[in-house]
Amino acid sequence: MMAQPKSSQLPALDANAQLHSDQMRKHIQQQINAKGGWISFADYMQMALYTPHLGYYSGDANKFGQAGDFVTAPEISPLFTQALAKQVGQVVQATAGDVLELGAGTGQLASDLLLHLADIGQLPQRYFILEVSANLRQRQQQTLQKRLPAALYARVQWLDALPAALIGVVVANEVLDAIPVHLIEWQAGQWLERGLSFDSGLVWQSQPLQNAALVTGMPPVQWPEGYTTEVCPAAQGLVASLGHKLQQGMMLWIDYGFPAHEYYHPQRNQGTLMCHFQHYAHDDPLINPGLQDITAHVNFTAIAETALTAGLSCAGYTTQAQFLINCGILQLLETVMPDDSARYLPMVAAVQKLLSPAEMGELFKVLALTKGLSVPLLGFVSGDKRHQL
Repeated sequence: MMAQPKSSQLPALDANAQLHSDQMRKHIQQQINAKGGWISFADYMQMALYTPHLGYYSGDANKFGQAGDFVTAPEISPLFTQALAKQVGQVVQATAGDVLELGAGTGQLASDLLLHLADIGQLPQRYFILEVSANLRQRQQQTLQKRLPAALYARVQWLDALPAALIGVVVANEVLDAIPVHLIEWQAGQWLERGLSFDSGLVWQSQPLQNAALVTGMPPVQWPEGYTTEVCPAAQGLVASLGHKLQQGMMLWIDYGFPAHEYYHPQRNQGTLMCHFQHYAHDDPLINPGLQDITAHVNFTAIAETALTAGLSCAGYTTQAQFLINCGILQLLETVMPDDSARYLPMVAAVQKLLSPAEMGELFKVLALTKGLSVPLLGFVSGDKRHQL
């Protein structure tokens, strides 16, 4: 594992970026003052990522791809989405329903998925996109208008809120990791909540836990002094809301994370919080607010348990590598002629990154939640790990 860079090793900000981050920091300071001098980390993360015009996902900076801060699976290889289309298409065909994508990024997954679903004759009636960022929504519209035939583009609708009811498929690739988390730490035999105050800058400050519900799902183990981790009730709330709205179909959650017994392992004593800035990964979320991504790994056990209480079934859980293999990504790669080395070798390298345990293959998981669906899901026919949840 590579050492994390220090703040002094991160790329320097230009004048415009520095001004943007200073404005974001001033807004956060005002909110800290308005709330009596302290905010939870969840409040900070919400502001740093989603404040209109200032937050990371709400600003104008490029976030995805080689020119941004990180690269997602659909941008690594088109074979990712071709394989995904087989699973999505199976459920679209079984339900004659729609597709809802949460947080569509650049729009590349949406455009590729629609094109591949058209190729295999399993198009949804409508393709909904729920996007909280006006800037990203505009970028998605440009991408889809450019890449899709008019008849396919006509099926796409952007939403401002979850639909009242849905039949079909919910697709969420790297969504849960960007939902604001609460930070808790174990000190002197009790849980505290880590938050922020302002003293010539943003500073960490812990307070006695006010909301006991934050730790009700924590395993009963002997926590080491200073143990710090995350809990994400907002992610569970999103899954529960979708569970009540989904009448028939499947939710597919693709993200990096662990089951609870790994997530809250005593040796993972500094949590999973991670930041991304111009392809540098580090663990200080207070640097460059508004300009860097802030994420936490997903507790898939908590997501699955929430789904069950919302009337859903846990229909599959496996690694990204196993899911893509089940969906035929290796067979798709075989359709590219090896003698066309200029095309074949980069595609092999990209698929290797998606499947390798040292890259995305093991850390990324795929969780399928269903309602009113009896067909065995293609992506989980082998290597299902639900027993680990």
